Amino acid sequence: MRIAYGVMGYGRGHAMRTLSVLPSLTAEHEVTVFAGGDAFDVLAPLYPTVRIPTIGYRYNKAGGHSVTRTVGENVAPMADLLFGGHGTEQVEREFRSRDIQLVISDSEAWTHRIAQKLKLPRISFDHVGIIAYCKPHFPPDLWLSGMRDAMGYRQLMGIPERILIASFYPAEGAYPGVKVVGPMLRDEVKRLKPTDGDFLLCYFNKGEHQYRAHIDRALRLLDCPVVIYGTPHRGTVDNLDFRAPSNEWFLRDLASCKAVLSTAGNQLIGEAMHFGKPFLAAPEDAFEQRLNAHMIERMGIGMRADLKRLTPSDVDRFLTHHAQYRSHMRDHAGDGRAEATATLHRYIAELGAARQPTPRARRPLGLKPRPAT
Repeated sequence: MRIAYGVMGYGRGHAMRTLSVLPSLTAEHEVTVFAGGDAFDVLAPLYPTVRIPTIGYRYNKAGGHSVTRTVGENVAPMADLLFGGHGTEQVEREFRSRDIQLVISDSEAWTHRIAQKLKLPRISFDHVGIIAYCKPHFPPDLWLSGMRDAMGYRQLMGIPERILIASFYPAEGAYPGVKVVGPMLRDEVKRLKPTDGDFLLCYFNKGEHQYRAHIDRALRLLDCPVVIYGTPHRGTVDNLDFRAPSNEWFLRDLASCKAVLSTAGNQLIGEAMHFGKPFLAAPEDAFEQRLNAHMIERMGIGMRADLKRLTPSDVDRFLTHHAQYRSHMRDHAGDGRAEATATLHRYIAELGAARQPTPRARRPLGLKPRPAT
């Protein structure tokens, strides 16, 4: 089939999940990726990719989300998405020119919307669906914001024909046919063997905004080396080693570190669990990441911290319980890639068969229809 694969462009986690299934899908189908932002940069060198608009958070001078800038700078793309504009027209034009037959979307709204307009079958495959399409499992302090985000996501994306969710923790579907699988581990991850290093690995998904002076101070005061990805800085200063983006070297460092300090993206948490690396989650001020950080503590595989107020004692307390967190990971680590890939192929076959017109019954040659009585 001719498939459009939409990928949300904010951060790299959506692209990493997509990379785990694209090799299998492209072996049997003609797949065009539709992505913007960070996801475009990751996927375009590897697969046919169309650049599309992206909606994302904007930041203030303190490193947090700026409501004013986020709303102001997303007005134009949201208007394009909801009421039509250049981006919407471009996506529809690409769909028609490529004769797209089915859409898979990883939290990407434009491909969902055009698929609905053209009456194309849709498969949702992401992690955010665990909020919108599963029974609520939110702690009391996150309940209202969780219900709000779930409703907003359903309004934006609708209810696709098939829903597949990859998550580092389990949940129960709220709609018929919702399937939840474990973390998506790429070949590059599975080829590496974990080792016990002495350094803390840090990753910030928007480090140019998030890596503030208080974080730098907290990390410099640690009695261990720290390897840092996601910031504009490069080189070694004191015990800090700032490194350039590199999928290969980041995974090597993930497999050989002592523990991880990072914003709370689902994909990285699943990979850290695979390698048995305790996780100190400093979530962005977004519901999905705050829920992920809560689940890390609930599962006993790490702890959460405040990204805006991280202190050396937070990190020390986390590292003190390193062995305890690591022992719990054996009960939760898993790999849902094979199951997810098989499920996607089954969904594609089911939806493809449903689109085939039912052949009309043919009369045997030489016979005339019987007159109505």
